[in-house]
Amino acid sequence: MEKTTHFVGESLAFLDAVEQAGRAADLNRPVLVIGERGTGKELIAERIHRLSQRWDGPLIIMNCAALPETLIEAELFGHEAGAFTGATRARAGRFEEADGGTLFLDELGTLSMAAQERLLRAVEYGEVTRIGSSRPLNVDVRIVGATNEHLPDAVEAGRFRADLLDRLSFEVITLPPLRGREGDVDVLVEHFGRKMASECGWSSWPGFSKRMMTALNAYRWPGNVRELRNVVERAVYRWPDPDRPIDEIQLDPFASPWKPQPMPGKPAAASAAPVSGPSEEGAVEDGRLLIALDDVADFRGAVDAHEAAILRHALQRHRFNQRATAKAIGLSYDQLRHCLKKHALL
Repeated sequence: MEKTTHFVGESLAFLDAVEQAGRAADLNRPVLVIGERGTGKELIAERIHRLSQRWDGPLIIMNCAALPETLIEAELFGHEAGAFTGATRARAGRFEEADGGTLFLDELGTLSMAAQERLLRAVEYGEVTRIGSSRPLNVDVRIVGATNEHLPDAVEAGRFRADLLDRLSFEVITLPPLRGREGDVDVLVEHFGRKMASECGWSSWPGFSKRMMTALNAYRWPGNVRELRNVVERAVYRWPDPDRPIDEIQLDPFASPWKPQPMPGKPAAASAAPVSGPSEEGAVEDGRLLIALDDVADFRGAVDAHEAAILRHALQRHRFNQRATAKAIGLSYDQLRHCLKKHALL
């Protein structure tokens, strides 16, 4: 099935990155796409390819982190029959497959130094040599690389070649995380929610309740758009009444009172950082209070942070059902509502 580039968002930070990709597409130069997981790096690479003069050529995608180091060079540059154990026949590499088009190298920062050295020659001279061959092949390939790492730091640490970075960084597009895309959570929730409602056969889209939209906008989204999509689609398909706004979400699908416990002998998870104020997270882990008592500098702030963390944990555990949450922690419904308002959790 042919993939199609689909962007959803209206924040200036996001639109600036998309526009930058469009401007870079016309030039036959390498591009680096930088961003956290789930920010849409592959979509940007596809946009660059589709808007370039190579649009009718192949777009070959390779995840550099998905292969063991011993196979990356053979995958990139190909091999001749008998070049190594198991190479029963010759095979073209990704560079040859991408000839006349674009090669998207995802997780570029994980390439070994040996692979980087060969990649440097391919970028510089347009030549690749299959493993086991002495005859170079000319290829016409545009490279788009992607990583969630700050590559200049990798150069300083000796894990990435400075000369390769110089050749790949003609244009660098840094994608904003979802928490930096003002207003886009609402747009994306509407988009993914409507699509999932249609897939579930709903005749209309009731949307999410105001309370749930507040929770969705307050969350930090470490997995960015991909994580948001999972949360929204999961909430839609679980919701039993398509005529009422959705009023339950589960941010962590692995949260469960019955989740597997660590194996005997394995070290326990590290304790959370000291709590210094009501905005700190992590005061509750697996139902246990975590705080470095010797480091408390603000007693009232630490108590408020603990109380807010307990409420967040209890709400998530009971799927944001307030009555069930109140009963579980020994409060009346009105007392729980008062506490939630106090900590701005409504």
